[in-house]
Amino acid sequence: MVSQITAFHQTTDGRVETLWVRPEGRDPGTVLVLLHEGLGCIDLWRDFPQRLASRSGFGVFAYSRVGYGRSDPCTLPRPLTYMHHEAENILPQVLESLEAESVILVGHSDGASIAAIHAGGTPDPRLSGLILMGPHFFAEPVSIRSIAEAKTAYETGTLREGLAKYHGDNVDCAFRGWNDAWLDPEFRHWNLTGFLPNIRVPVLFIQGKEDQYGTLRQLAALKRHLPSSPDSRVIGQSRHSPHLDRPGETLETMDHFLKHARAG
Repeated sequence: MVSQITAFHQTTDGRVETLWVRPEGRDPGTVLVLLHEGLGCIDLWRDFPQRLASRSGFGVFAYSRVGYGRSDPCTLPRPLTYMHHEAENILPQVLESLEAESVILVGHSDGASIAAIHAGGTPDPRLSGLILMGPHFFAEPVSIRSIAEAKTAYETGTLREGLAKYHGDNVDCAFRGWNDAWLDPEFRHWNLTGFLPNIRVPVLFIQGKEDQYGTLRQLAALKRHLPSSPDSRVIGQSRHSPHLDRPGETLETMDHFLKHARAG
């Protein structure tokens, strides 16, 4: 059994909506902190936080970044360094509010990139591990093509309507803040590999075999720059969201990694 609490937390950028999921009778000393994708929010994790808490026995915390879900709106356009700002300024404020003994960041897509920036650029003695799903350490042509296709779907198809169900009045913040940054020609030079040599905690890399937003060049870069070898799993019959496409296999992979983290 798990219990859950939704609330809001004030940051210097604005209020963010939060979700706590706690397995009953468990010590909340270590918390898994979920960092969502570029179009995500708390609700778009669906039932994954509850399933992760039940499977792992850890408390799970998620928040919607400013400009997403029911959090405060953002200012557009976002700077091309929006992920750096989140990792270096806002995430530390959120983590401080948890009062956790240790945290493991579980990031998806943009959220995984934010986790990598935080781990490689912000001294944080509470950080004890990273789980990165479909991370981007540099921009790839396949990423840009898929993001351009998303722009067409947003402007001429049903994507805006679908996202509005989750982001409400923030829908343009959520989409434009992400899409306009990635499609800026200067974003072709965006690169996070300089943060990877400074990551000193265990890392699990997960990617869908049919990921439409990135290739295994991201894993190759992680292996090349990380001081120690990461665990990795490529999940078949999955695109960019293995936790939704193949939740059972994804949870099993995470649980194996987390058991080693708990033992450590």
